[in-house]
Order: sequence, then structure tokens, then C-alpha cells
Amino acid sequence: MMMRADLHVHTVHSTRCGNMQFLRSRDCYSPPLDVYRCAKARGMDLVAITDHDSIDGALELMDRLDSPSDVIVGEEVSCWYGDIEVHLGLYGVTEALHRDIQPLRGNADDLIAYLRAQDVFFSLNHLLHFYRGQVPLHDYLRLLDQVPALEARNGAMLAAHNLLIEEMTSRRIVGGRHQPIAAIGGSDAHTLRRVGRTWTEAPGRNRAEFMDSLKRGLCRPGGDHGDASTVAADAYGVIRSFVGSLTGFGPRDHRGWHRAACLAFVGVSLPLQFLPMAIALARKRAEAGMVRAAAAQMTSVLSHASRRSLLVEEVRL
Repeated sequence: MMMRADLHVHTVHSTRCGNMQFLRSRDCYSPPLDVYRCAKARGMDLVAITDHDSIDGALELMDRLDSPSDVIVGEEVSCWYGDIEVHLGLYGVTEALHRDIQPLRGNADDLIAYLRAQDVFFSLNHLLHFYRGQVPLHDYLRLLDQVPALEARNGAMLAAHNLLIEEMTSRRIVGGRHQPIAAIGGSDAHTLRRVGRTWTEAPGRNRAEFMDSLKRGLCRPGGDHGDASTVAADAYGVIRSFVGSLTGFGPRDHRGWHRAACLAFVGVSLPLQFLPMAIALARKRAEAGMVRAAAAQMTSVLSHASRRSLLVEEVRL
């Protein structure tokens, strides 16, 4: 039996937002129970919640359900590989694990070593999203030697980006040996619109068997890719929910003078509501350029690794 789960979904508990932090906007305003119902309606057998550096959304959902056996407690952990921000998707997270990893987020190598020691299944998400040539590509790709899975289909990333990563999952060379890596997929939905439209499929009859299949690499991604309109639609959805929260709908994050200042900002910025689409278009153009450059370099990197692997095998023979 094959089961499906969207392994990258956010809820209102993703409170981190990198844009205009003085507004104190959340990254997502979707209630966990609404995410669950939406995922189920779109054919997901299991529902994973992967909020930014938080498991509160998944815990809230489990408390709201009579039988939470189809919920995967996940988390998207932000950490640093030198000057590069890296996001790891963790699955089967406990409160103790969540607490223990917080001091390790400043160093991706330390965090990954700890997760491997604890036998936690995790993925390296949207590989090139934060990569801007801060280090040579071959140095950055050393991360691939340390992770059990790559997010090979992210519902907000370009098809070319996702397909390049999917190719990498089958061509990884570790220690001179060909060693494929698990490929997973998730919508990276920040509104309900895209929940369950990108997923991971793996054998299993229940959550435990599905998770075991992930660890064994018996999984494949499916569903939608993304483009500028995908990102812009999520941005407009979050903006709409942010304005709603200022006017009494949703979480009460703003009070007093700060709420008044945010409402004033919303009013003044109304003529500039074309900006989210313009920003999304610019970012997707930059992503396409980075993917083309990375693909050209990766061919050389992987070819070198393959030649080295063949030499190692010849020496052994």
C-alpha cells in the first residue's frame, strides 16, 4: 500500500517572518486543524506540520484530534552553514529533541551530527534557495554527504530547481561510492491554497511504516512545482491574513500604538500592492539564473566525483 504526505507545510505557529520585521507579521496564518482538513480533502493519508523552529502547531493539532495517529510531528529548523542559511525538515520530532537542538542551530555540521546520532529522519530543504555563491559550490555540496534526504520537489520552487535536485539524489557519490539519497516532496504552503498539492509517496499501512520507508529511501516526490505566481499568491494570502489580524480576525499580535502604526502603514502602502508580484518575479529570475549556473558547475563536480569513484574501484580490484 502506498501512502502520501505533504512533508512541508506551515501553520500560524510559523511566527518567523524575514520581511519588514517591524510589522511583526507571521509567515503563515493557517490554523493547524484547517491545514489537517485541507490535506485530508486533497488525498493525504498522513499530515505533517513543519513550522519554522517550532513544533507547537503539530502539538496543537494532536491535542485537537481524537486519534492523532495520522499526524507527523515535524519542524523546519533554520541553521547556518558558514554564512549560508540552511533549512532542515525534521520528522518524528519530540519535545525533548526540539529543546536539545536549539543550541546547535548556529552550526549545521553540529546539528546534523546530532540528528544522525539520534537516528532522526531529516531532509535538506530547497537546496539552492539561500545559496548565492557565498562559498564555492563544491564546498556547499559537501552537506549532501551528511544528510539522509533532499527535498527534491518543493511546491514553491521552479521546476528546473526541483528537477536538478532530483537528479542529484540519484547521482550522489559518498566516500568514492555511488550512494543514492532519499528524495521527498512538500508544498511549502504558507496558505491553505497549496496544502497537499505537492507530496511524498512511500509504502506503508500506517505512520510508523511510512516513516520506516522514508528512512530506507523508499519514497518519491510528486505534485506541483512553483513559479512567481505561486510565491506571489502566498504573499498576498499572508498579507490579507495580516490585515485581518489587525482588524480583529485571527491572532492578536498587535496592540495600542503598534497596531495603529501597522494599520497606517497598510493604508499608505495600498498603491504599492503590485510589489509582492514584482519581488516574486525578480526572485524567480534570480533562482533560474542560480539553477543554470549550479547545473553547469554540478556537471563538473559530479563527473569528477564519478571518476574518483571509478579509480577507487579499480584500486580495490
